[in-house]
Amino acid sequence: MSDMMPAPRRRPLWGLFIAPVLLLIAAVAWSVFWFFAASQVDVQADAWRAREAKSGRVYDCGRRSVAGFPFRLEVRCDNPSVSLFSQAAGTALMNAKLGQIMVVAQVYDPKRLIALFAGPATISNGGDPSSSFAVNWRLGEASVYGLPSVPQRGALVFDAPTISRNDGAAQTAVARADHVELHGRLVDGTPADHPVIETDLQVNGGSILGAHPMLAEPFNADVDARVSGLKDFAPKPWPQRFRELQAAGGHVEIVRSRIQQGELIAVATGTLGLTANGNIDGELQMTVTGFEKVIPALGIDKMLEQGVPQSTLDRVAPGVKSQDLNNLFGALDRAIPGLGKVVKQNANVGVAATINALGKEATLEGRKARTFPLRFSDGAVLVGPLKVAQIPPLF
Repeated sequence: MSDMMPAPRRRPLWGLFIAPVLLLIAAVAWSVFWFFAASQVDVQADAWRAREAKSGRVYDCGRRSVAGFPFRLEVRCDNPSVSLFSQAAGTALMNAKLGQIMVVAQVYDPKRLIALFAGPATISNGGDPSSSFAVNWRLGEASVYGLPSVPQRGALVFDAPTISRNDGAAQTAVARADHVELHGRLVDGTPADHPVIETDLQVNGGSILGAHPMLAEPFNADVDARVSGLKDFAPKPWPQRFRELQAAGGHVEIVRSRIQQGELIAVATGTLGLTANGNIDGELQMTVTGFEKVIPALGIDKMLEQGVPQSTLDRVAPGVKSQDLNNLFGALDRAIPGLGKVVKQNANVGVAATINALGKEATLEGRKARTFPLRFSDGAVLVGPLKVAQIPPLF
């Protein structure tokens, strides 16, 4: 009797098509979802613009387009503009125009937005369009995390930013830097109700032109601060915002700061507030190394060599009369020729000794330093008994 071998059973071929069919269905569903989300960009953008306009922030876009299929949304806006209006007076506070903004959002992480800016930008005072600034950069981007109505944190990053003042047909450089970052985080309240924010400002290779020769020299800065006392983020004139902050007992707490310019290194912590007449008031505890370099940079030695204008002397040594100093130096020269000049030329050494007599010795980053308070009294900036600057009222 011969062995009967059963014929092998054939598996149904439809099983081989399950995975490709499911993949095709998923791709179609994802495509439908992406195109639906893209179609909602205009709807949501218009609704967001309407909400912002009620708060005094008017955004406009010359031409808008959406791309980024399949995993992200790229909203490109050409020739965008921003106008801030005072809700109380209904007048324009600021107008800004720039070349292009592209906002990118991952479909699977819609709470995180990244925006890329293309310069240059023009920023003008709403009440005086002739007074404007030109801002440019090599790379500019921003990131925001959170819901549009309640953002949790954000950041601005610029490579090689420059700021120039438009003076008719010419431009005058105001500030520049190699790299600038500003990070902010909402730690209490809401943007519409007494927000408290923490900020971190980082500047590499920064310089401020036209204010003081010392500020024109490149410096690096890293400042962490906490701001409280704000009423809201609604656009309003800065004097009004400062008045609200002062009335609420608000202040700026310098949690940590470090500034370096060549051999000069300064770190500081403290709290600054505002007086009833709008002047800065408070105290920073500073530790400084290389401070002797500041004396000639401030020009104190040159002022004494060339004769001291009373207005300048009032700023650095209130109560001392310019004529008294000049008479003293003249008397020294008459008594012993050349003595007055020697005293003038070494005046910076005396000032440096006065500064070093303040506070106490310290060590900063392995170098000898001094720790002393930097006081702000009704707008006057005081290092010990020396008045080194006067800050005008903020309102």
